Amino acid sequence: MMHHDMGASDSLAHRMPPMDMSMPMLPGLDDALPPVGPFLAGQEMDAMMFPEAVPREVAALADGDTLHLEATLVRRTINGKTFVMYGYNRQYPGPLIHVERGSTIIVHFTNNIELPTTVHWHGLRLDNRFDGVPGLTQAPVERGETFTYEVFFPDTGIYWYHPHMREDIQQDLGLYGNMLVDPKQDGYYSPVNREEVLVLDDILMDQHGIIPFGVEAPTHTLMGRFGNVMLANGMTDYRLSVKRGEVVRFFLTNVANSRTFNVTFGEAPVKIVASDVSKFEREVRVGSVPIAPAERYVVEVRFDEPGEVAITNSIQAINHFRGEFYPHVDTLGLVTVMEEPASPDYAADFDRLRDNDDVQRDIDAYRQYFDKPVDKELELTLRVKNLPVSIMLAMEIDTLYVPPMEWNDAMPMMNWLSTGTQVTWILRERGTGRENMDIHWDFKTGDVVKIRVFNDPKTFHPMNHPIHIHGQRFLVLEMDGIANPNLVWKDTAIVPVGSTMDVLVDMSNPGNWMAHCHIAEHLHAGMMLSFSVSDEEASR
Repeated sequence: MMHHDMGASDSLAHRMPPMDMSMPMLPGLDDALPPVGPFLAGQEMDAMMFPEAVPREVAALADGDTLHLEATLVRRTINGKTFVMYGYNRQYPGPLIHVERGSTIIVHFTNNIELPTTVHWHGLRLDNRFDGVPGLTQAPVERGETFTYEVFFPDTGIYWYHPHMREDIQQDLGLYGNMLVDPKQDGYYSPVNREEVLVLDDILMDQHGIIPFGVEAPTHTLMGRFGNVMLANGMTDYRLSVKRGEVVRFFLTNVANSRTFNVTFGEAPVKIVASDVSKFEREVRVGSVPIAPAERYVVEVRFDEPGEVAITNSIQAINHFRGEFYPHVDTLGLVTVMEEPASPDYAADFDRLRDNDDVQRDIDAYRQYFDKPVDKELELTLRVKNLPVSIMLAMEIDTLYVPPMEWNDAMPMMNWLSTGTQVTWILRERGTGRENMDIHWDFKTGDVVKIRVFNDPKTFHPMNHPIHIHGQRFLVLEMDGIANPNLVWKDTAIVPVGSTMDVLVDMSNPGNWMAHCHIAEHLHAGMMLSFSVSDEEASR
């Protein structure tokens, strides 16, 4: 163990991530290191050279306004350790872009980090030229260079922006921010006492600071890079004070590399209102909110009882080595509920579960396609090569049982040592056998396409995958043959291990687009495809 830590405090070197000491060291791996070089932001430089990051500010913009956005190196102190991270406009998270639906803004972007980058406007059905995908919609923005984006907001809701190059590094180091899009009409949501935009993340640290990343390719490519320190709005100590009976609308975004959160609000009642690109057909009460990487959810919470309410990530973790499950709770933030009653009192509005007729009418136009034949089929799997023998043997035992969801990193050493040079995650097209970027689909504007996605449980290391489709919106029609009883327009949806998900995609936005897994390490280990939507109208 000491080999991995030696010299870590004064020079750049790989360091083994913190491990649960109940997990045994695999034989033959005592001195093993990932077969890629280590990387840290501002590596070998004193963190005090860089400006200290500041909390997020709101950029309230009208149609036609301009925002200057800069990716830069910043200094952060987290858990008592000071180190270099990245920030948009030196903020954590990046500026909260607040606009009205139908607006278009101009974003002058400057890259001042060491790596080439782009900005992807996640979930927006905007002009394809500004989608931020290097090699497909634009060239990489090199250090010191600029790029101007025209960002159009056609849909109400919560969206986010982040790099689309080495997301495993850049996004994890702080390059992410939200876009809150207000409705044009009154009454779109129920009345609430306040709104809170809450970004959920995690970061992987030890006693020296951030665990280094891989230079040539990502580390942690089996399960993705799980962090061991939870962040809410970039902080370890997120706090909110409310009055008794106050109703808060939370706009939740998961920006973690790999972790799916299961968010709870103590015993406070919660109702779910909306997700990625629309409201749900019907509001429902929920006990928790599972939220995969890149997903967003809008929930309303009423805090009735004075005292302290913990916002938590409450999961059923697994120890693969011991073959056992155990409950695990991470505190994401604390809400202090004061004795003073809220005014106005929105209890009656909160208790009413609304049927969203506007969403139902929108979806009605697509119900005729629900039973159509499947147009495209994908299988999710992976291929490995040159992994250490002890990892291969351990994985054979590990996959005797496969959980549908990986809520935690149950094999941190094997995961750390598995890099993008050894692991290829695969989207495979059934019928043709084509894989990843060898797949290219052609559609017409107005096509309604049914895609079936199967997550193979018999692969080397089965893993849940949040699948993101750029530039369009889709409905999750079925999971494992069971119809979805409450539809919502999505741009990202998670496929558990062994499950089959049917989605109906509204191909309304012309251009060349991507679809991929939004676990950052899986994306950069190959798990992506491209498709085109032509300007030519489809015949229905």
